[in-house]
Order: sequence, then structure tokens, then C-alpha cells
Amino acid sequence: MKASNKLNITVLLIVVCVAVFAVWHNREPKAEAVLAQQNELPMKSGPKAGLRAPSFSLQGTDGTTYVVDGPRDKAVILNFWASWCDPCQQEAPELNTMATKYKDVLDIYGINVSSQDYKPNAERFIKKYGLVFPVMFDVKDEVYSKYNGAVFPTNVLIDKNGVISEIILGILSPEELEEKIIKLTES
Repeated sequence: MKASNKLNITVLLIVVCVAVFAVWHNREPKAEAVLAQQNELPMKSGPKAGLRAPSFSLQGTDGTTYVVDGPRDKAVILNFWASWCDPCQQEAPELNTMATKYKDVLDIYGINVSSQDYKPNAERFIKKYGLVFPVMFDVKDEVYSKYNGAVFPTNVLIDKNGVISEIILGILSPEELEEKIIKLTES
């Protein structure tokens, strides 16, 4: 083989190798980088969708201490309510239904904002509606304040990563609530 042919083949191989490397290096976003970016959790917490849920612990009426603080086994809904709130009364049976139906993938924590309620009335509310999910009393308005509570009911949807998915002010239809629960528990 002539020296010029050997040189041409060598140059062609180098060009092909450089082209393959350039294509490989500049391919679509690296799968690993995309996955890492998708799995990054927000560092900042606050009462806003997309942020980590502000952490707290409250003792339930059953004597158990319930904690919201980072990743967990199930998604959770924080339901802030008061016994005198008509929409809270309307939604209580539906929350019971959802708590039972989605018990394997969702926790519902009922949080009575006792600073804006009368505790004996709240206790009657719990019995009247036979609440099947854990109920806590936010006596000093500490948790409600962390979530910038303003109306009753307020439902805070938190995914398994401890990130707020949505804050719902007021009541939803049962169909809308279930649709949001399905979306929350699928993530």
C-alpha cells in the first residue's frame, strides 16, 4: 500500500473518531444529569407549592405524636379546620371516605386550629363526624401560622418527598378532591 493511502486512511480514522466523540459528547441532556435534576429536592421550606413543607410535630387525640418533616412513606394532607366552619362540616365525611379508600398511600391529618375554636366543640365535631384519621389540636396557632393559614378549611397536599404539591383554600367537590389525591399519590 502506498504511503499516501496509509496517510489518508489514518486521517479518515481520526476524523471519524473525532466525529463520533463530538456526537457522543453533545448528545441530548445526559440521562444521569436529567434524573439527578428531577430528583433534587428543594432546600428551602415554606408555605408554597414546590417548597419543602414546614416541619412540625403535634400530639394527636390518640396520644401518638405525628410528625411532618421531610420524606415519608406516604403522601399527606394537612386539613386545617374549625368546628364552627360550615365548609369543614361539609367536607368531613368526604375526608373520612378518602382516608379509608387511600389509607395505603395517603395519610390525612386533621388539625383543629384551637386558637380560633372552642375545644369542647371541636371534640364534639370529631365524635359527630366519626373522624377516622388522626386529629391534633394546634392550641397556640403555631402550625397554622407556619402554613400562613387564612381560611377554613385549608388543605395542604404534601408528596412523599415532603414537598408541598398544592394548598387548597376552601372546599372542593368530592370528585375534585379525589382527582387531586390520585395525582398526589402517583408522584
